[in-house]
Amino acid sequence: MKEEIETLQNLTNIVIEFIVTYSFQILGAIIILIVGIIVARWASRLVMRLCEKNNMDVVLTKFLGSAVKIIVIVFVLIIALGKFGISIAPFIAALGALAFGASFALQGPLSNYGAGLMIIMTRPFTVGNTMTIKEFSGVVEDITLAYTTLSTEDNERITIPNKHIVGEILKNSFENRVVETAIGISYHDNPQKAIEVIHETLKKFPQISSDPAPQIGIQEFADSAINIGMRYWVPTKQYFKTQYEVNLAAHQALKDAKITIPFPQHDVHIVEQSKK
Repeated sequence: MKEEIETLQNLTNIVIEFIVTYSFQILGAIIILIVGIIVARWASRLVMRLCEKNNMDVVLTKFLGSAVKIIVIVFVLIIALGKFGISIAPFIAALGALAFGASFALQGPLSNYGAGLMIIMTRPFTVGNTMTIKEFSGVVEDITLAYTTLSTEDNERITIPNKHIVGEILKNSFENRVVETAIGISYHDNPQKAIEVIHETLKKFPQISSDPAPQIGIQEFADSAINIGMRYWVPTKQYFKTQYEVNLAAHQALKDAKITIPFPQHDVHIVEQSKK
């Protein structure tokens, strides 16, 4: 029992001695950390406000704000460690060795981060744009260092690693997407009248963009019909819905205007050879 009391007394003395010796360093480090976190948040908000004031991209604004916050916190941690007399050189060397070794195991994620940084800095597209990347198309919902997220009219979310975006051919139609289709009319009907009817039909759809304006004209002279081509721009997430409604309305409008939409047909001529 006596030995246990002596051990407890020794432990208490060590704790008291540590507190007396390092109390000011600990208190100083805690104060530095608290002040540093407050300053980091303030600096991050300040940078974001400046970016928003200069109408910078939302993704780039968030990235710069986060980067400033992390940099300030790292410097604060270095200062706080210095209060204990701890040298950061061994830590930096260890982190460098770990980073060198991890770079081989993390080539995929690191390449995504590098590509994400390139996208954020060069801004080939931004949130809200309509992007076509290889065979995938949708509205850009989010851009991070690792991946880019698209959403479709069917409420699908497409997550694309950034390394598969940089270096590819990208198609950016901004907030709209073009509808390209055609409707055939009879050779006996007036194509100018059909074009006017379709123009009036498209005006009934407020979601169809007026800038650029719809393009309507003779697309080709086919075997059984004159094909009237239509090109108009609609919000990406209303693409198919608008296209189907326009097709139905155009069909009904042409029918009401007594313009025929023919079906494929062939004329067969039978030639009877005279007997000798």
